[in-house]
Amino acid sequence: MLNFTVGPVQSSQSVRAIGAEQIPYFRTKEFSEIMFENEKLIKKFAYASDEDNVVFITGSGTASMEAAIINTLNEKDKALVVNGGSFGERFVKLCEIHGINFDQIKLDAGKTLDKDILYRYDNKGYTAFIVNVHETSTGVLYDLNMISEFCKKNNLFLIVDAISSFLADPIKFKEQNIDVLITGSQKALACPPGVSVLLLNENAINRIESIPSKCMYLDLKDALNNARRGQTPFTPAVSVLLQINRRLKDIDANGGVEKEIERIADLAADFRKRIKAFPFEIFSNSLSNAVTPLCTKTASAKTIFETLKNEYGIWICPNGGELAEKVFRIGHLGELSEKDNDTLIEAFKDLNKRGLI
Repeated sequence: MLNFTVGPVQSSQSVRAIGAEQIPYFRTKEFSEIMFENEKLIKKFAYASDEDNVVFITGSGTASMEAAIINTLNEKDKALVVNGGSFGERFVKLCEIHGINFDQIKLDAGKTLDKDILYRYDNKGYTAFIVNVHETSTGVLYDLNMISEFCKKNNLFLIVDAISSFLADPIKFKEQNIDVLITGSQKALACPPGVSVLLLNENAINRIESIPSKCMYLDLKDALNNARRGQTPFTPAVSVLLQINRRLKDIDANGGVEKEIERIADLAADFRKRIKAFPFEIFSNSLSNAVTPLCTKTASAKTIFETLKNEYGIWICPNGGELAEKVFRIGHLGELSEKDNDTLIEAFKDLNKRGLI
């Protein structure tokens, strides 16, 4: 199978080889050193400072989304949540479940957050801002610089889900005044799913220390204490953390985060140029390098997904809900090349000849 989904994505041979090894015992100095190296490289690639802290959670990105909500916000907060799709809606549900007072900026699918909409909420007494900077379900990338300026002006605690954007789009943790940054192992990190990551600044850590713990497994006080010795409170996904280490070191050796973002951007640009020959429309005018959302004009998006999977051995990303028949997504993350783009484009040409698009 050739994988053009947004996660899990294709991994390199060096990452896959680690998955075939015996899993080592992890309560050791050697494993702690690997975890310290993981933290150092995550901070380097996010342009964080030495004083910031990284926590690795064995759980999908949603686990770290929930950990961020329950450990840094409480009943005294009034949060503003950007809800432009499935993952913005997930933050809305988390706030509802955990009793966080919030309002939401509800956006139509495929629409970005512009300054006129954002500044309707200026000086309204909010204390926190929560955003999936890349709304993966629709492919929309929000303007993080604009959001950062708004949060700085309003003194808002900024939680950014960058699960599908980290390493694919430029993110500058310190410069953009991000308090909590979330990512996951199966997107641009191109490792198996199972680990999510929280990058925390001093402001976030102070909030964590002052808010009573509400969950044992997602207790970030406990996680931070263990991270200081290169460990986790509970048994982690050891092999995935070793694969993350390999992947981070490979990125560093190949020119660093800017080079990796450039590689993904080039793949996305190559695909977007060539897809213009087909009866599709790009679903958003504010795109991440990570994924291209396509709206079908003449066929069922679900049928295109099923046909590519079953007859051509190619995975693309389907959509759910009201977008299931209208929109599919092509990912540009992981171990992909322009040659792989060739294969996908040839499959679309064949579908077109068959009258299926």
